[in-house]
Amino acid sequence: MTDWIYFPDTTPRANPRDNVREGHLATVRGWLWFMAAMVLVMVLIGGATRLTESGLSITEWKPVTGALPPLSQADWLTLFSRYQQIPQYKLLFPGMTLAHFKYIYFWEWLHRLHARLVGLEMLLPLIWFWARGAISNKFAAKLFLIGCLIGLQGLVGWYMVKSGLTRRVEVSQYLLMAHLLLASFTFACLVWQAAGLSIATPSTRAMGLRWWAVILVALVFIQIGFGALVAGLRAGLVNTTWPLMDGHFLLPFNILLQKQPLWRNFFESITTVQFQHRMLAYGIVLFVLAYAWRARAAGSLPARRAALLVGLVFCQAALGIVTLVLVVPLWAGLLHQSFAFILFGGLVYNLRALYQPAFSAASRSAVKSA
Repeated sequence: MTDWIYFPDTTPRANPRDNVREGHLATVRGWLWFMAAMVLVMVLIGGATRLTESGLSITEWKPVTGALPPLSQADWLTLFSRYQQIPQYKLLFPGMTLAHFKYIYFWEWLHRLHARLVGLEMLLPLIWFWARGAISNKFAAKLFLIGCLIGLQGLVGWYMVKSGLTRRVEVSQYLLMAHLLLASFTFACLVWQAAGLSIATPSTRAMGLRWWAVILVALVFIQIGFGALVAGLRAGLVNTTWPLMDGHFLLPFNILLQKQPLWRNFFESITTVQFQHRMLAYGIVLFVLAYAWRARAAGSLPARRAALLVGLVFCQAALGIVTLVLVVPLWAGLLHQSFAFILFGGLVYNLRALYQPAFSAASRSAVKSA
């Protein structure tokens, strides 16, 4: 696990592709990229669930039998009556019809069903590849840990839903942030491992960019967490002007820091949460421009990657502005969330390319024959 965290030294070592037996490289690599895409789809369905206020429509957690949808009118009426007992229905949607309930139930059911499929699509091929000797024991252990993250994601998701069933009309923004960040980390792990089987030649001239790339990954990871807080507090529905908030570009402290203790403002104040999301976005734009400037001297390939990242960052910033000023329509919110993960995946891939260890002579010949 340590090679996920620490930069390797410059000693030539085995090609990361040696984790996969010859003849299975393309299949395993394709499977890992497919799994990353499936996690992205899971996040997008989760975003739709959040934006349509569907997350509390299923008030029970049944990991196995819950995969089946209601099969009769009596089943629908039973589930609707359970939803009618929670504060969200009583305080926000007391006039909801059965047809509307079926609509929100569909999104939450689809989200949970897709999560189950992601777990099976991770576990079953992993067992098959390992049993056939297609992957090394060490690599299989890493992928199994990623599978455990997927399972943990479901558990955190249930506790998130549970937080909104009694005393609240929505889920806890803290658990929503944890849920999304765990999905982001799982997605990053899949991209990291898939990229390790995709990148054949590291760029030794770009070594000086490593810590810049690490910081960019960390900043976007934090920004995804800030985005979850914005969604959890519905902070995107207020101060829907840009570039000013309530007539200010930089809000005064007496507006930003009204809650006590002060740390609560950064997680519970609607205005402060939106402000910090905006400010970090500006910081990421400036940092990626500085990174691209430094990458010019590292060679054409790192420079091209950096230019692509600049384009993704500006697209993401533009989508954020559109989402805000249009007051969070479903299509804009989902585009904003999807580009956040595409950007995050691109940054993780870029870091993997800089992180990739130097290959030994035997590994270089193996790459050529792969």
